[in-house]
Amino acid sequence: MAKSGASLPPPAAPLNATLISWGSGRQLHRIHDAGYPANSFNPSPRGNARFSPIYDTSSGIIPTLYTETTEDCALMETVFHDVPFKAGFKPVSLSKMTGKVHSRLIQKSDLLLVDLSTIALRKLGLKRVQLIDTTKAHYPQTRKWAEALYAEFPEVQGLRWTSRQDDQANAILLFGPRVSSSHLTIDGPSTPALVEGIASAAIINLAIRLGVTLVD
Repeated sequence: MAKSGASLPPPAAPLNATLISWGSGRQLHRIHDAGYPANSFNPSPRGNARFSPIYDTSSGIIPTLYTETTEDCALMETVFHDVPFKAGFKPVSLSKMTGKVHSRLIQKSDLLLVDLSTIALRKLGLKRVQLIDTTKAHYPQTRKWAEALYAEFPEVQGLRWTSRQDDQANAILLFGPRVSSSHLTIDGPSTPALVEGIASAAIINLAIRLGVTLVD
């Protein structure tokens, strides 16, 4: 699996992408730093994620916002992202959760997204193992595809795919220049990941199902 992304070809226009409407009123979930509003986009060039940071054709940073369709998926994509695929003792430090909160967002309008699920990937000419089921070592290559899709489809507002970390849910990346924070209503107060050193009930429950031991 770790070497799968090495065969990812560079994007070449025209891209045979599938565009889908992601309907308004859906609830989305985020795990993020408590110091930022839940509906804020990340304008930083720092980091190393599958589809961010990315740049437009003028080398300007494209602000992005990651969301997931369930709280479990949001946790798997963040605090539990690096849990190994193995049995036995799997420690996760509570320090990974310091300053983090879980927030819910509600879409106020429909979104037009590039579908990166398995069938749509076949139309695009890619295998899931080339773009989605890759490790951090391949993120510089996968980001090139996000940039190419952004450039070729100016009407597209983000990307949608079946999460590698939780295949029962979807992950969504939104493009800041094409979706404003006002399109995403914050749904109630955020829930701290840690309170006086104790993880939230959702984190404890997921850790049990993962076979993870939470450590100081």
